[in-house]
Parts: sequence; C-alpha cells; structure tokens
Amino acid sequence: MVKLNEETRAAYSQYLLDLLQDGEDTVFRSKFLDLHPVDQVEVVHQMKEEDRTRFYAIMTSAELADIFEELELEEQKDMALEWENGNMSDVFHHMNADDVADFLGELEEEERENILTGMEDEDAEDVKELLAYEEETAGAIMTKELIHLHEAEKVGDVLGRLREEAPDAEMIYYLYVVDESEKLTGVVSLRDLMVASLDEKVGDVMSRRVVSVHVNDDQENVAQLIQKYDFLAAPVVSAHNQLLGIVTVDDVIDVFEEEATEDLAEFSTTRGATDANISAFQAARKRTPWIILLMFFGMITAGIIGQFEETLEQVVLLSAFIPMLMGSAGNVGTQSLAVVVRGLALGNFERKGLFRALVREFGTGLMIGIACALALLAMIPLFYDGNLFLGFIVGFSIFISLGIAAVIGSIVPLIINQLNLDPAIASGPFITTFIDVVSITIYFSIATMLLQFL
Repeated sequence: MVKLNEETRAAYSQYLLDLLQDGEDTVFRSKFLDLHPVDQVEVVHQMKEEDRTRFYAIMTSAELADIFEELELEEQKDMALEWENGNMSDVFHHMNADDVADFLGELEEEERENILTGMEDEDAEDVKELLAYEEETAGAIMTKELIHLHEAEKVGDVLGRLREEAPDAEMIYYLYVVDESEKLTGVVSLRDLMVASLDEKVGDVMSRRVVSVHVNDDQENVAQLIQKYDFLAAPVVSAHNQLLGIVTVDDVIDVFEEEATEDLAEFSTTRGATDANISAFQAARKRTPWIILLMFFGMITAGIIGQFEETLEQVVLLSAFIPMLMGSAGNVGTQSLAVVVRGLALGNFERKGLFRALVREFGTGLMIGIACALALLAMIPLFYDGNLFLGFIVGFSIFISLGIAAVIGSIVPLIINQLNLDPAIASGPFITTFIDVVSITIYFSIATMLLQFL
C-alpha cells in the first residue's frame, strides 16, 4: 500500500487524475487501489464531474463501497445523487449494515424505501432493524456482521469456517458463543483459538464471563464501557440475552467525537451551528437567539449595578474593578463546570462521590480566591495612591466570589444531571451570566457596608 506525505500527495493525486483522463484505466486502477482508502477519498475530491462519471464506470461496487464509507455524510449524499438506484443498491450490498443505516437514516422516507427495495432481502432486513432502534443507543450503532460460534463446535472446524466467513465479518478478534436460542453464553478470542488443540471444543476454550451491553443502552455508556475494559468490541444483547450484534472500537471513536462536539456546542451555545458545511446565514440563525437571550440576562447585571448607584457616585473608582471581578468569577465557574461535566461523562463521581467533588471544587475556588486577593492587596495600593482599604474590599470580594462561583459551577450541572438531562446544557455563557449577578451583588454589598472607611 502506497503511503503519501504532504509533499507527494498533491503531485501523486494529479498523476492519477491524468491517468484517468487519458483513459489509462488499468494503470489508474492499479495505482489508485494501492492507496489507503483515506488517500483514495482525497483523489476523488479533486475529480471533476466528468472524471467521476468515468471513475464510477471502471470501479467495482465493492471498491466504491470502501470509498463511500470514508466520506462525510454530505459528501455521501452528493455521490449518491450521481448514481442510479441500482448502482447504489449494489454498493450498499458490500457495506456493513450499520454504515448503510447511518446514511439512510438521514434521507427522506421515500428515498430510503426506494433504496431498500433495490437491496437484497437479507441486507435490507438488517438495515431496517438498525433503523428501528432509537438514535444514540447501542442498537443504532451496532453492526450485524459477526460470526456466531456454538460450544459443541471443534476448534479446527471453527478455524476452517473463519477462513470462509471472516471477509464478511466486521470483527473476528473476539468471537461470541451462543446456544440454540441465540442467547449469549461466552466469548473466545482468536488468539485462544490459535493456541488451542484442533480437537478441543469451543465450550472448553471460551470464557463465560462476558461483558455485554443492552440494545437500548445509551451510546455514551457503551463507549465508556469499551474504554474502561480496553475492548475492541462489545456484544449487544436483547432483554432475553439474545446476541443481536456488536459495537466495535471504531464506532466508539465516532461516539466520543460526536459527544465531545455536542458538549462543546452546549458549552458555547452553538448547538446545531458547529457543522462547517452550513452557511453563514444558517449559523447565524441558530446562534442569534442564544446571544439575544444572554443579552437580556446581562441586563439583570446592569440592573443590580443600578441598585448601588449611590455607592458608585460616592466612590466612582469601584466601577474600574467590575470587569475584573466578573471575568475572574466567570472563569472559575466555567472551570468547575467543565470539571464536573467531564467527571459525570466519565463516571468519576460514581467512584469518588459527589460530596467529595463539591468540597474539592469549593476548596479550589477559595484557594484561587486567596491567591487573587493577596495579589490585589499588593497591587491596588501600588497603583491607586496607597489606598489599602480599597484593595481589601476588592480582594475580599473576589475571595468570596470565586469560592461561590466554584460551587455554582459544580452544583448546576449536578442538578441538571439528576433531572436526567444532559449536564452540558448548563453552558458556559449561562453559568457566567448567573455568576456575574452573584459576584456583582457580593462586591457592592461589601463595598456599601464598608463605604465609610474609603
């Protein structure tokens, strides 16, 4: 297989395109198929419409299937539009059922049915089954292409069967054993089979301690389980422990990427607007309502400052520290929010306890507050004519504010999680706005009480 670096990729891609345009089909196929599928996709990206028409004609359905699986969803849609339904069905026949289901799930029902009608009955049934599961569950991301073993089979017979069936299976490193009712009874690794005697039975080689996931389990929980045990795959079972499919590590990587993108979007209030393929208008349409909402929340902060107008009139200098105080408290709150949301996502708090986590975050906020207060006590008198008491007011306010900000940033996502909602919706901007209100109230309350000493 040819491996390309950044310097040679562009030149080699152009060389392949020249071969295609010159009608050197045999040479093109040989050179093109020697590339990694990811590099093949980059060559396809550079093809013009007439190049792609010729390309489709000289490639087999199985070869096109490998390329199709590497494309992003929008690119898959564009490529599918250039095919006839019959060609699409042939290509999908060579793809894993879960990859086909992912694509068809994004199409209109009429388009989906037209494609399913053209597929072989067995393939179509597998895809329909996957489409029937609720999104973001183990059933929706599992694959049906796996090899079942039975306890009574001999190791030698299994190895012979693997030579025939392995090319169509998604994963053969783990092989799952079922009984007559298709209930999961054990697991055996390919390594165990290779070192076992050919006359031994699978039941004597396999392990009965199987870690499985339920078909309706959340995909994030499935991904965490596979990460926890360092599995390459996990079996998916029904309520009656019947083996339905497997979730593989490549699916888990996609899940982590999807969940991380979703959490980032929630944190930054850009949900639905993180896709680079949408237009500026679409992105603005999704993001503007959040900005307007946060703007109105910001008016609450302005209203609180207005309540302390008399204090500000007497010591105008107090207003100079408002941005610093709000920014510092907001940053600490957002940090605590990120720590707690990440801990909830990884299940860390189940092992270490919620109370311990809250105490740690509160202590962290107070320690940061002490450090900031001491720094302000040293700097403010230096820059503001030796006004030590002003430094004390600002320093004490920031000490209290940062401790409370850490608690707010920790508690809010925990409350949301207890309501069975995604804790990431306690996004940074909302937490920051709430903390702004609290910190400003603390600041001016302390300043008002101690105004006589300024």
